[in-house]
Amino acid sequence: MTSRDRALELDRADPLARYRDEFVIPDDSLVYLDGNSLGRTPKRTIERLKQVVEGEWASDLILSWEHWLDLPRRVGDRFVDIIGSRPGEVVVHDSTTLNLYQGVHIALGLRPDRKVLVVADDEFPTDRYVVEGIAHDLGLTVRSLRPGIDLSDVAVVVRSVIDYRTAALADVKAFTDEARAAGAMVLWDLSHTVGSIEFDVHALGVELAVGCTYKFLNGGPGAPAFTFIASHLQALAQQPIRGWFAQKDQFAMERPFEPHDDIRRVLLGTPHILSLVAAEEGIALTARAGMPAIAAKGRALTSFAIDVIDHFGLTTSTPRDAAHRGNHVAVHHPDAKTLLKKLADLRVIADVRPPDIVRLGLSPLTTRFVDVWDGLNALKSLIEAHPS
Repeated sequence: MTSRDRALELDRADPLARYRDEFVIPDDSLVYLDGNSLGRTPKRTIERLKQVVEGEWASDLILSWEHWLDLPRRVGDRFVDIIGSRPGEVVVHDSTTLNLYQGVHIALGLRPDRKVLVVADDEFPTDRYVVEGIAHDLGLTVRSLRPGIDLSDVAVVVRSVIDYRTAALADVKAFTDEARAAGAMVLWDLSHTVGSIEFDVHALGVELAVGCTYKFLNGGPGAPAFTFIASHLQALAQQPIRGWFAQKDQFAMERPFEPHDDIRRVLLGTPHILSLVAAEEGIALTARAGMPAIAAKGRALTSFAIDVIDHFGLTTSTPRDAAHRGNHVAVHHPDAKTLLKKLADLRVIADVRPPDIVRLGLSPLTTRFVDVWDGLNALKSLIEAHPS
């Protein structure tokens, strides 16, 4: 049964429904289906920022650095319950773009005899740009990722776990094993993965990964990204930007650069404390809800969305098998961009991905089943009123 009443029934039975109250939602009638681009604001984030600004920055001033200095690593340790990392394997710092740049260089340093980088032609633009820029600067070759590709001369493959358009989920373990057997490194982009589906870096054999915190982790606009490096590689990691937060005995100013042997090797300059504490609250909320429950609701939301899409006769390229998709769905229409603007007029916030995708992000901690119905019903009505 696919109906609005069914959506309301699912909401009443939702074990995560109470977490919606943890967020600031000024207008409960707004249908927000873009949490995979920017998550909602946790109430605790506002309280924490007020505490840090008034009680630490304003009152304690520079003395607060005594507990701020190691914040990137302490926040990183909260990923243990989210991606299966171990303490000391994740650090939260800088942006996804910069972390990708560092990660590619780290992988190249681990495969110095290889001169080929691989990235898909339809990979997220930032990932492609970083790979292409490094190849240009170092005189390396970029090869397109295709099924059955020969990786025997490849240094590093940059690949997203979840496709940012269709939500198709890569076979992470199989591809990582294949790359390892060929001697290539894989740098995985977890931006649409973390806080969305269950993911265990060690069970999957992942050694290098980066991702953002402002999507499903609700870290806030411009929240810092993260880097994961498996512990056995950390002392070997070499990256091109030498910053004083990577330095052993950081305040011995006259010493030559000698980086830490742990995850701090990727740190650069002074961390963005206010952004870090905001991100920490979103990460902590996700950890408290638990990834098994979050992933289960994500599967239920996307399954319901696909049922509604079929019910309304719409078209999707999102995988129908819940085990092979993330937490957004793609609806195809040639006038996707126009439809997006008209949806906003109806108080439905979604996203568009060229050339023809209306993308609906379903964030398990804040998205209701009735939001899915109402959003898709509005989209169907617009298509019927303005056929292409």
